[in-house]
Amino acid sequence: MNPTILVTAPKLAKAGTDLLTQAGARVIYLADPDSVEEVERIMATEPVDAVISRTVQLSGRAIAACPTLKVISKHGVGVSNIDVDAATARGIPVYVTPGANAQSVAEMTLGLMFAAARRIGWMDAELHAGRWSRAQDGVELHGKTLGLVGFGQIGQRVATVCRALGMEVLAFDPALTDGKSAVDGVRLVPSLAAMLPQVDVLSLHVPLNKHTRNMLGAGQFAAMRRGAILVNTARGEVVDEPALIAALRRGQLHAAGLDTMAVEPLPADSPLAALPNVVLTPHVGGSTPAALAGMASGAARNVLGWLQGRPVDPSACVNPQVFS
Repeated sequence: MNPTILVTAPKLAKAGTDLLTQAGARVIYLADPDSVEEVERIMATEPVDAVISRTVQLSGRAIAACPTLKVISKHGVGVSNIDVDAATARGIPVYVTPGANAQSVAEMTLGLMFAAARRIGWMDAELHAGRWSRAQDGVELHGKTLGLVGFGQIGQRVATVCRALGMEVLAFDPALTDGKSAVDGVRLVPSLAAMLPQVDVLSLHVPLNKHTRNMLGAGQFAAMRRGAILVNTARGEVVDEPALIAALRRGQLHAAGLDTMAVEPLPADSPLAALPNVVLTPHVGGSTPAALAGMASGAARNVLGWLQGRPVDPSACVNPQVFS
């Protein structure tokens, strides 16, 4: 029987849809990409075999409502929008697509870093408004120290470019227990607390979980060098947003470049939108055509492999206990 696959978005990149079509799959798409209710209704009324999860919440209620569900794949790597515990309780593997968007997110990180350091967004808006406003207080990054929180594929790519730029690079990642850096010249530090007083730029590359939620707050910002820059292309909830806003207002931080916020879409009245030293993008770090194609094809291979009895590499599964 041909499988039924739910994509929790209105579309999927052609690289993924081609694989699903070749497998004879019936594909259901969401009409509203932000509707948890629509996901739950489809899961309760359709014989869904697999879900390719985009950004909307895939709740425990939706998972429980679908007796035919056999496998889930995230279109990306962050599974904070998926009730993994509910899937695990059902013995359903939850896969991710590691590395598929790493280059795109790394490049967005660098773009935000430069834009925040040199106030590019503010000057662009000024000139578009007809004002010749020349900010001459930009931060030259050569010789500065970058701290990477999380040192996976994205962080390593950022580190390589920043080392070439002439920056010192530190990295903290609790998963790296052997003390060896994957990038020449990058020094691993034992904790976030040890890193903060040393860095001029801090870039976040961690998943959202109970250990990382609000990991940066008032105490952490106070520990950083005055005039430091924060770049976040990870998850907005990793940062205590009111504390960040306060640090930006009082000049403890020179600027921030944010692709992710605690509440998305960003509310129109958010103080972040009114701060001239904040560069904002709408969570699109991994949304270039190349990255979308890689994530779509990776997610399709994940679910089809499981359904066809040819599971992909178990290291791409976030709940491998379901295999035992």
